[in-house]
Amino acid sequence: MSTENAPATTESVETEHDHHPPHLQHHFVSSEQQFDSAKLGMWLFLITEILLFSALFVAYAVYRNWNPVAFVEASSTLDWVMGSVNTVVLLTSSLTVALSIHFIQKNEKQKTVLSLLATLVLAGGFLVIKYFEYTAKFKYGIFPGEAFDPTGSYEYLAAIPYASQFFSIYFVMTGIHGVHVVIGMGLIGWMAWRAHRGHFSDEWYTPVELTGLYWHIVDIIWIFLFPLLYLV
Repeated sequence: MSTENAPATTESVETEHDHHPPHLQHHFVSSEQQFDSAKLGMWLFLITEILLFSALFVAYAVYRNWNPVAFVEASSTLDWVMGSVNTVVLLTSSLTVALSIHFIQKNEKQKTVLSLLATLVLAGGFLVIKYFEYTAKFKYGIFPGEAFDPTGSYEYLAAIPYASQFFSIYFVMTGIHGVHVVIGMGLIGWMAWRAHRGHFSDEWYTPVELTGLYWHIVDIIWIFLFPLLYLV
């Protein structure tokens, strides 16, 4: 009797194994549960990032309230044209990363790779523009903290009390944001490589979607930074 039941048991095990997706971890019962868990974990991480920048926004608001004249004068020295271009660049990168998710959902792997590479190029463009912004300030002694020693056309800032506070906040906020951009570029490049290797499909694209979610948060943070630092 046990001999008769053995083939059926073996067949059922093989059938269950055949229907078990290779990407599904053993502690999840379905791909949907695994995706929901991964997305929840990503949101918890992003909340900590939002809290970090929220603290910086509060610091900006407090110091600006204490020294409004100094902040207005210092802010007027920033290149709002470059800031505007960078805003457009990041908004466009949000579109291309969203397109990468759209294409992988349709199993169009080549378009997914191209969209991710386009996002990578745009992110690199953002950093290049920020590099020119930074060097334009460093050239005239505009540094954060005690290194603040403006010269040339910016020399008048030395006579404005607390102008250095604005630039300290500016470099810290944009610098931390820049680090997040670099991290995002690493993730996007990795996703592009994996997509090219065929690691994703319309059945499983969780890493691509989570990377896109991270990148959207990076873009949203800049949308708040730009008006606060350049326009207000």
